Amino acid sequence: MKQFVLIALFNFVLFVECKNVPIVINTWNFSSATAKAWEVIQISERTAIDAVVEGCAVCERERCDGTVGYGGSPDEKADVALDALLIDGKTMSIGAVGSMRNIKNAIGVARRVLENTQHTLLVGEGATDFAIMMGFKNESLTTEKTQDLWKQWKSNRCQPNFWTNVEPDPTRFCGPYEPTEANSVYSSLYSNEFNSKNHDTIGMIAIDSNGDIAAGTSTNGARYKIPGRVGDSPIPGSGAYAENGIGAAAATGDGDVMMRFLPSFVAVEGLRHGYSPKKAAQSAFQRIQKFHPKFFGGIIVVNQEGEYAAACNGMESFPFSIGTKDGGVRIESVPCLSPTSNI
Repeated sequence: MKQFVLIALFNFVLFVECKNVPIVINTWNFSSATAKAWEVIQISERTAIDAVVEGCAVCERERCDGTVGYGGSPDEKADVALDALLIDGKTMSIGAVGSMRNIKNAIGVARRVLENTQHTLLVGEGATDFAIMMGFKNESLTTEKTQDLWKQWKSNRCQPNFWTNVEPDPTRFCGPYEPTEANSVYSSLYSNEFNSKNHDTIGMIAIDSNGDIAAGTSTNGARYKIPGRVGDSPIPGSGAYAENGIGAAAATGDGDVMMRFLPSFVAVEGLRHGYSPKKAAQSAFQRIQKFHPKFFGGIIVVNQEGEYAAACNGMESFPFSIGTKDGGVRIESVPCLSPTSNI
């Protein structure tokens, strides 16, 4: 089915074909996830929701970059916990899970939250219990790699970590910690050195042949995070956002900083006000850069017509994977000199 946009002009109605729809786009060079989502949405002509769920699930199984799915980033207790989000732009229904343990298919559980509850976000042990009730298998998320990473971290005096204004000195010693006077507030904000090798998220956007939009995320979060930490990925408007007739965005990077600015929501609001995807992506990140010029992150933005762009900060370039009718599945990238220099 071809996608058309209805345009009213001087009492005449025109139907303009959207050449870039259907479309699938996701953060990073996770092309196998893109290929699966593209197969779902183009070949099988199924929904955008189906494409996002099945595409993200590929990364969960393949453990993309070791930062999505099981067996990846351990927390301070050597455990692995997953975050995921799913947004239906047609109904504005949202399902998400945060800090969920012992369930591998986080994006699948997010779908069950969306479709089988009136809630938006389930976290921790409650999210695990819900998943088991919905038929998901209870199994460990840790692997030998997880244990090796944690042991190396412990032998390196628990460096890097996310503590500040505590004693003993968190830049030199492991915990447990106690609070001390806040004489260096946020001084260690960037000591963890977020980068594409210690914290990625797959953020995926799909527009199907009916013009319906969906977006989703999946991640195992920041490496060596404090247990219980939930990042930006499962937060609506931060990790991803989508609305039919407007467009969608998905972000990745330093979630503890980015979630304070809701970059995906800001980008979609930019589209609503007539911004191009390029301008919408840049404007969302310029807000963050004003306060955190060195933050690490990337964002992809797509409008209703399937036009897309990306912006990034804190790395040399930001790759993303895309599937379209005219070019198939491919990897593109943008340079990250500054938000205003991106394509």
